[in-house]
Amino acid sequence: MKFNKPKFWDKKDHISLFSILLLPLSLIAILKNYYENNKIKKNFYDLKTICVGNIYIGGTGKTPLVSNLATYFKKRFRTFIIKKNYNSHLDEKKLLEKKHKVIFEKTRELSIVKAENENAEMLIFDDGLQEKRINYDLKIVCFNSLKLEGNGLVIPAGPLREKLDSIKNYDIAVINGDINKKSKDFVNKIKNINPNIKIFTGKYVPKNYSKLKKKKFIIFSGIGNPHTFLDTLKSLKIKFYGYEQFPDHYDYEESDLQKLKNLAKIKNCELLTTEKDYFRIKKSFRKNINFLEVELSISQKKQFYKYLNERL
Repeated sequence: MKFNKPKFWDKKDHISLFSILLLPLSLIAILKNYYENNKIKKNFYDLKTICVGNIYIGGTGKTPLVSNLATYFKKRFRTFIIKKNYNSHLDEKKLLEKKHKVIFEKTRELSIVKAENENAEMLIFDDGLQEKRINYDLKIVCFNSLKLEGNGLVIPAGPLREKLDSIKNYDIAVINGDINKKSKDFVNKIKNINPNIKIFTGKYVPKNYSKLKKKKFIIFSGIGNPHTFLDTLKSLKIKFYGYEQFPDHYDYEESDLQKLKNLAKIKNCELLTTEKDYFRIKKSFRKNINFLEVELSISQKKQFYKYLNERL
């Protein structure tokens, strides 16, 4: 989905008029989720399965976590990443395919069949918590430490795919980004909903910082939470003189990139974007564009994988 998230989705101090007007539509989404959770029959598969998804729409760090999990488990199991075939997610597919085997079919069920035919032992689903037909062995929900649950309302009145109470159906919550007082309060909140849920934190670790630290940039991105990219660059003290933001999963045209290159030339800078954005740009347009390569590091890595191994 390509869209700019409404600002009122993240107003935590008060509910906006727009949210109030949209609440009847949110009620329809809530009823739909209730039906799917309680009435749809789940299918079981003879494979180890982990689903990494989110409740908050966009930008929670699930794809880096999926890559992290695949790197760990493929040392022991024949491991595939399952990603539902959305044209807007081709960037994430290309990013994951750099290191892992990815199956990208129109439905997750078709992907599972293909994985079974290829003698898969472990499947890691990038997104799919709202896919109620599949019985996953482990369900991991990701949050961004600054956005958390937004205004706490279900789409379209807020940014949640389902009510926060759905956390009772999940095994692990991973909160990605810098931990602050609000995120600590949020941990207590979800613990009250599901006392058994395991909670871990993650941080984005740059891998090509040394190549970027002495340069200055115009930066641009089309991601779910653009502030994450901005905050990461600030923390690394990478110099930049402008930030051009595009909708999530934006398909860059040559004209967009030419405007950015012209702006960079005027400012005597280079261009810098996210790795995900870079792979969304056609190869013929990538010249003179840098990207920040990051990986997700789980702060309590040993405990995290110990728990996963116990459950699998």
